[in-house]
Amino acid sequence: MGFEQFGIISFTSTTKTAQFVDFLKENEIRGTVCKECGARFFPPRSDCSVCLSDEMDWFPISGEGTLLTFTKAMFAPAGFEKDAPYILGVAEFADGVKVFGRLDKALPDDSVKPGMRVKIHVVALEGDRLSYELTAA
Repeated sequence: MGFEQFGIISFTSTTKTAQFVDFLKENEIRGTVCKECGARFFPPRSDCSVCLSDEMDWFPISGEGTLLTFTKAMFAPAGFEKDAPYILGVAEFADGVKVFGRLDKALPDDSVKPGMRVKIHVVALEGDRLSYELTAA
């Protein structure tokens, strides 16, 4: 299997970063780091947008991060209609890597605030699909 197993709907079945899903299967969340300039990316990238190198490696994202910002989506794009409303956030983890993702629906809306400590974890979806989300630390 490749990247088609990621998320609720995958719009691409192959990508140079398909190994991301393999890591999710092992309960790991990883980003990519450029071997040339050290720039870190999440979601993973196959090429560095800083120095344009295609020499990338993987690094783990774990521990606690800080929620920088969030928004509540009241409407959803095609394929995600039944999920609305949901909260999307950006959190900063070690080495300054920023993670964009959904927040755990179990979190009460009024508990979500910039500056709160969060963790990232793998989520199993229906149909043998995988994703990740942010939850309170």
